Amino acid sequence: MMPDLGDLYQEVIIDHSRKPRNFRKLPDANRSALGHNPLCGDRISIYLRVQENQVADLAFQGVGCAICTASASLMTESVKGKTIAEAERLFENFHDLITTEKPAADNLGKLAAFSGVREYPVRAKCATLAWHTLRAALHGADIPVSTE
Repeated sequence: MMPDLGDLYQEVIIDHSRKPRNFRKLPDANRSALGHNPLCGDRISIYLRVQENQVADLAFQGVGCAICTASASLMTESVKGKTIAEAERLFENFHDLITTEKPAADNLGKLAAFSGVREYPVRAKCATLAWHTLRAALHGADIPVSTE
């Protein structure tokens, strides 16, 4: 018997929150940004190495709830190797997944695990903090990102 899709999604989120991928400081980063979610207490730093308009490497550090940590972990896996334009499109598609009733993109792979978050609007900020922080780093923003 096949496990429920919701159960599989929950397993992905739990796995990435307990064993986050790319959780480290990136010593040769040439872009970075800080993010904070005052409501939940999540704090995250995103480090990027951008070369020739491509995200050659990225990593994150910080303290966050399970949703925030898992989102950052999956984000790093999904964005690595993408062009800046592709990373921006992925941001938009993920944001739609979290915030709209009928998201346009269905090609999000493991990121689709966060589709249930839209049923809990207060958790949307947890899921999107790393993504907003990524966007700030991509554009060289010097001011910290806040969900408030």
